Amino acid sequence: MRAVAAVSAYLRPGDALILALTLVLIGTLWANRGTRGDGVVVRRGGEVFLATDLRLNRLISVPGPLGNTLVEIHAGQVRILSDPSPRQLCVRQGWLAPGDNAICLPNRVSVERGHSGHDSINY
Repeated sequence: MRAVAAVSAYLRPGDALILALTLVLIGTLWANRGTRGDGVVVRRGGEVFLATDLRLNRLISVPGPLGNTLVEIHAGQVRILSDPSPRQLCVRQGWLAPGDNAICLPNRVSVERGHSGHDSINY
């Protein structure tokens, strides 16, 4: 009790208000942690075909020049399940981490999970 009384002797009403607002801000930021990167953007031919979040489990069929690309969203993850491209490179990439992309060039379909935070990377 003695330490609390000593600290409160130095606090003014404005200091208590700033401290309270700071605690509210920290609580808000803490409650919203991890929401970045929870979305997915599916593009067809460079244009947005679908933008959604990862909370809903679903299969998305995206038509392309070679046929349909199947995108799977399951348990907060996303991947390209099947693609008519000959080499299957985008399918082999597997589940995407936040900020990752999978691009099926022959079928002109891409999937982006979240946002990496970088517009470009310079060397």
